[in-house]
Amino acid sequence: MALLSHLDRFNKRHPWSHNDHYGGWVVGQVVASGAGHVLDVGCGTGNLAALLRRRVATVTGLEPDPATARAAAERFADDPAVTIVQTDFAGRDPQRRWDAVTLVAVLHHLPLVPTLRELRGCLAPGGRLVVVGCYREAGPADLLAALPAMVANPVMGLVKHPARADVPPLHMTAPTAEAQETLADIRAAAARELPGARVRRRLFWRYTLVYDAPAGA
Repeated sequence: MALLSHLDRFNKRHPWSHNDHYGGWVVGQVVASGAGHVLDVGCGTGNLAALLRRRVATVTGLEPDPATARAAAERFADDPAVTIVQTDFAGRDPQRRWDAVTLVAVLHHLPLVPTLRELRGCLAPGGRLVVVGCYREAGPADLLAALPAMVANPVMGLVKHPARADVPPLHMTAPTAEAQETLADIRAAAARELPGARVRRRLFWRYTLVYDAPAGA
């Protein structure tokens, strides 16, 4: 316990975003699908939107937290290709379909099964859903998977944020929530709602999900 407490204090002094770590991977998945118009659900301060903007035609970001949404909107105020809307997933344009939809550390804030179903309906024919998510650890396999992350996390912190921090950076201050579903729960829900979805366990307490809508849908 003392070791874990020490690691926690060290990690807080050298913060870095596990979510941003997967930004390049998300963009790669989106670009590989040929997407031009992308919906980023829970866009935060816009780090992923900024990466996507370099490779796609338009990005629409949804962010429910007022302060975070305001920071993202100010960031892209001079870029007509990026639209930030202060709303949650339920407040999206219900008539619109996107070439790709992305969620990074967002799905566990929402009811899993109905949200997966609605996400499927947000995709244009042949569109791609890309998720980087959090899951609740349960069982020996999850504990074993966490060990490499526990070792690598402080090293990454020193590399990415060598100076000691008194407060976390702005992009790491959005409201958070504990994941309720296990990875097995997520795999089962995806198998029912998103046939053919690829779900993989990832480093740093994350999983990824990629789903391609049928081209003729």
